[in-house]
Amino acid sequence: MKRRVMLAVTGATLLLSTTGCGLGGSSSSPATVTITPVNGAADSRPDQPIVVKAAKGRLRDVTVRDAGGQVAGTFDKGHVQWTSAGTLKPATKYTVTATAKNSGGKTTTANSAFQTLTPKQTFGVADITPMPGETVGVGMPLIVKFSDPVYNKANVERALSVTSSKHAEGAWHWFGNQEAVYRTKDYWQPHQTVTFTAHLAGVRGAQDTYGTKDYSRSFTIGDSHISAVDVKTHQMTVAVDGRTVKTAAISAGKGGERKYTTTNGVHAVMGKQSPVTMTSGWMGVTDTSNPNYYSLTVYQAVQISSSGEYVHSAPWSVGSQGRENVSHGCVNAPPSFAKWFYDLSNRGDIVKVTGTDRELEPDNGFGYWQLSWADWVKGSALR
Repeated sequence: MKRRVMLAVTGATLLLSTTGCGLGGSSSSPATVTITPVNGAADSRPDQPIVVKAAKGRLRDVTVRDAGGQVAGTFDKGHVQWTSAGTLKPATKYTVTATAKNSGGKTTTANSAFQTLTPKQTFGVADITPMPGETVGVGMPLIVKFSDPVYNKANVERALSVTSSKHAEGAWHWFGNQEAVYRTKDYWQPHQTVTFTAHLAGVRGAQDTYGTKDYSRSFTIGDSHISAVDVKTHQMTVAVDGRTVKTAAISAGKGGERKYTTTNGVHAVMGKQSPVTMTSGWMGVTDTSNPNYYSLTVYQAVQISSSGEYVHSAPWSVGSQGRENVSHGCVNAPPSFAKWFYDLSNRGDIVKVTGTDRELEPDNGFGYWQLSWADWVKGSALR
């Protein structure tokens, strides 16, 4: 004869089928299955995993689904526990089906359904630099700005993934509560693709605050463009993929005051524009009668800091280029060289300036290379 027995277990209802006659048959105990979150839960935290456990047997299959498809997970070594991978989506219904077998080969099946909570507040990514598909230089940082303050930085950082077709060691560094910057230990290798993914759906970024969607961005590392500006010798040299291709006479900041001194250190190109109107407003001089007032229209301007420094065409100072420093802090270059350099430049190209006593601040533009690797990783929430 065949008998059917209903067993109640935490989080699910199991249907155990056994075959035998009378009181005969196998004496092995049936496997039991426990599912967390429990069946019927309506406010499960999305940052907590789904866990399926078997007792008196081993798990055979676990299937978890939401409206978008199947949820990934892994079994432990003994196949007695399955754990979902990553976080769950907020305000989403999930169904779980799990089967286990006891030592006698008898199968137990459990089903469960629950829903994750609806967050009181949400957060996401407000901006990603570089742009999608952009070709950038070997010193390009990856900058992620969040829509709201992040206090559980470790949770969020674990959800950020950077992969490159050529291996590179890198780390995140937090600047405040809404910006995380990824930099490699050494420059990116040229001619490759980098992909960034933020698996933020279900991540708890702050109290009662969760991410609701994922983000992705890919960009290309182009040729290696590394320039050296020597303020003392008034020379600029440009190397492409390790080979010096051009040298030009330049004129840098005239010094005397900090505001007129070109910043020393490793800069990364932030962008370029032609023309740019440069005025003395940055130093508080707006009165046209002030002898320090100026307003210049500048062409082929490649920006290397957020404090107003550019490598740009300066036909008015050709006589000083190669001989003396006369600018307000920019690198003045001959028009023909400036045009060539402008056409060559990508965001993230490296411009190293030496010979001054004013150090570029790490948070001035893309001045992140000013930090040693040891200091950079100190800004990670995970290291």
